[in-house]
Amino acid sequence: MSDPTFPRSPGIDLLRGLSILLVVVHHLGLRLPLHKTDAADILPIPLLKGLIYNGYEAVFVFFVISGFLITRHTLERDGALRAIDWRGFYARRAARILPCLLALLTLLLTCHAFAVPNYVIDSTRQSPMGATVSALTFTINVYEGRTGWLPGGWDVLWSLSVEEVFYLAFPLLCLTLGRTRWFVPLLALLVLSLPFTRAAIVDNEIWQEKAYLPGMSAIAAGVLAAMARARWGEGSLAKRVLLAVIGTVALAAVMFSGGWLWRMLHDGYMLVLVGAAVCLVLASAEQGSTWRGFGWLQRMGKASYEIYLTHMFVVFTLVGIARATDTDGTQAWVWYPPAVLLSWIVGTWVARGFSEPTNRRLRAWFLARRESLATATP
Repeated sequence: MSDPTFPRSPGIDLLRGLSILLVVVHHLGLRLPLHKTDAADILPIPLLKGLIYNGYEAVFVFFVISGFLITRHTLERDGALRAIDWRGFYARRAARILPCLLALLTLLLTCHAFAVPNYVIDSTRQSPMGATVSALTFTINVYEGRTGWLPGGWDVLWSLSVEEVFYLAFPLLCLTLGRTRWFVPLLALLVLSLPFTRAAIVDNEIWQEKAYLPGMSAIAAGVLAAMARARWGEGSLAKRVLLAVIGTVALAAVMFSGGWLWRMLHDGYMLVLVGAAVCLVLASAEQGSTWRGFGWLQRMGKASYEIYLTHMFVVFTLVGIARATDTDGTQAWVWYPPAVLLSWIVGTWVARGFSEPTNRRLRAWFLARRESLATATP
């Protein structure tokens, strides 16, 4: 998640934009498969499948970026992880996460109450109350693992559960293990555990996909990347170009390998993915200008959180129109550009009109409250 008090990195915004683009295309592609449209007459099917079936992998790229940015900002703000201002950390997380989350839950519950198709929780093992409580306690991944898939608008919250449970523990880890020599080795061990924690879950497809530890492994990789950047700096342009090439090739291998990478590495392919994300994050300069021709993708990256939470409303609407107009078959490719454009517009509108101003007001209130308490303390 971005922090408005720090300058933005165009490279990281670009990577976030690519990730949210893959998520949007993935959720549309599950319902209107791109490789079954006329697009397959022009483009190779492996390319089309790679574009629409890597939404899950894109979320792991988000995890790496999140760990990197949160750690980098903590280091810049507090000087060292062991000196983290835990009260300020939690206040900033709440200001960034909770307004959009509460607004989304209100909208989802309203859609359920009015029986809007694709938003009704109708499983006998689930309830609106259960889903809401699990979302607010960042356990919606556990809830789905026990009860089954939730409707798409709810389901996207699984990644938020992974992130926020990690960040609930992050200050405590920094204040304890961060003062010892074990902090970095334990983070590295968590990263390397990724293929094993995924492979260990064999009897629950949902939990294998949404369990805490695999996602936390990717966040830990981002934390280590930020610590490395703080210690050794950005590096020369040549080194960053080399990292960008390695990261791009590795990411392309994960997306378009056609299954050979899985057959060779099995769950180890996730380490290739996380390594690719780390390389691309480290290749990104701290500051810079908009990349020519990719400004639209960088702007998507700036509103990636808001797009992530709201894009299913766009997806369900367009899929409904496609099916009503009989354009959900070979012509379904026509719905991809409007899905991306409308998701971008809605997410940007939410960011500019609601989440960013609310974030600023809550942070200002927290700072004022903190200064007031400090002044009143004898």
